Formats: sequence, structure tokens, C-alpha cells
Amino acid sequence: MRSMRARLLLFVLLLTSCAARYPLPQMTPEVARQREEQLAAARREYERNPNDADAIIWLGRRTAYLGRYGEAIAIFTEGIRKHPRDARMYRHRGHRYITIRKFDRAIEDFAHADELTRGMPDEIEPDGLPNARNTPVGSLQSNICYHHGLAWYLKGDFARALPIYQRCNELSTNPDRLVSTTHWLYMTLRRLGREEEAKRVLEPIREDLDIIENGSYHKLTLMYAGRISAEELLREQDPAILYGVGNWLLYNGERGKALEVFQRIIDGKQWAAFGYIAAEQELAR
Repeated sequence: MRSMRARLLLFVLLLTSCAARYPLPQMTPEVARQREEQLAAARREYERNPNDADAIIWLGRRTAYLGRYGEAIAIFTEGIRKHPRDARMYRHRGHRYITIRKFDRAIEDFAHADELTRGMPDEIEPDGLPNARNTPVGSLQSNICYHHGLAWYLKGDFARALPIYQRCNELSTNPDRLVSTTHWLYMTLRRLGREEEAKRVLEPIREDLDIIENGSYHKLTLMYAGRISAEELLREQDPAILYGVGNWLLYNGERGKALEVFQRIIDGKQWAAFGYIAAEQELAR
């Protein structure tokens, strides 16, 4: 038991060092207090039932919501040791590997999670940070493929990301997941130079879609379809929107403007956001 704890502590320290150059996410004192209380409740449940898969997952998720990503990864790793065939452990650990820029490890986790869930019924994934309607918009399998495709995209391997996003599009059963997946699928096709195919994926996008939480991706897909201008969206502060516009400028030949937008995202310091990570990778390339 002592050696296991020692290995977990070492694992946390190594992972924390990977993200040491990034500050903890900014949040109001009220939000921080609420998340600390939720984490304390999750820890109490875990201490009562340390082998329970749900208790492990919520302890990891609540830890990550406070920006303690290395610790969260260690918790999910413990969960994998106890429940090696629970795809949820790999899905959540892979997500946090993306956060700390360990894309290859994330890809391994999502590929394994995909194998474990193939041919199985899908299940709604409960939200840890509920939206305005308290209505989850993601499922386990759609979240696995969504983040799996994202990890390949962030590596700049758009050819590997494409079939994953195409399958993910098929798993999109509500407007929120439709616009989020369409956004990344469209960008992937454009980066591969497949403009006509990219236009076709926009066909289901309408202005009157009932969007609960993915308003940013809805705006971007409308921009791709020519119904919102890039200039209008550049007034936004959301890293997701700004990255989409910057990427649109890039594949439309306006590289200088695109780089300015990417740098603007980096200056915003929302380092855990997918748009920030994507902009960071573009600048690094």
C-alpha cells in the first residue's frame, strides 16, 4: 500500500511539472468555494467507497475543475488499475492529458476507450458543470470520439482526425453536439484542402437550432456558411470563436492576420481552453 501511494505521489509530481508553467484557472471566489465544496463531497464519497468506479470518476472530475490536472490524471490512473475495462476512466484521463499537452497519451486512452465501447449501447454522460437548462448534451461514445479526433487535430495530423470526426458526426444526436462536431470536422476538411466536402457538412446547420451550451460553435458554423461575418466574430473574447476565425483566415490565405488572432488568444491566458491549445500549436508549427 505504501509503495502504491509513493508511486502515485511521484506520478502526480511528474505530471504537475509538465504544467508548471501554466497558472491555475481564474475563477471568482464564489465559484472557487463551490467547487472546493463539491470536491470535498466527492472525496468523502470516495473515502467511503474507494473501489467504486463512480466515486473515483467524480473525485477526478472535481479535482480537475479546480485546475489540479496532474492530480486528476493520477486519480483516473488509479481508477484504471481498479476498473481496467471501464471506458469512462480512459475517456476522462485522456481529456486531461489533452489539457497538459500530452497528446500521444491522450490518443492511446481514447483509442482504448473506443475499443471498449464499440458495439455497446451509448449512455448519457452527466455534466459536472451543468448548463443553463441542466440538460447534458454529451454521451460517453460521442465524447470519446470528439476528444480523440481533437487530440489528432492538435498534433496537426488532420488525416487521422478526419475519420474519427466523421464517425463522431454520426453520433451527434442533438443540436449542441451537431455544431461542435461540425465545427471541428469542417476545419479538418479545410486543412486537408477538401473544400467541397467541407461545404456539404454545413448543410444541417440552421440559424434556429435549439442550442443549449455550444453557442460559440454554432456561430462559427454559421460563419463558415456565410451567414455571419468574420469581422463580427472577431469582436468576441471566447478562445473557441477566435481560434475558429483565425483558422478560417489561415486556410483562406490570410496567414498574417491568422497569426495575429492566434497571438491574441495566447495573450488572453485561458490556457486550458481548446481554442487556446489549438492556437498554441499553430504558433509552435
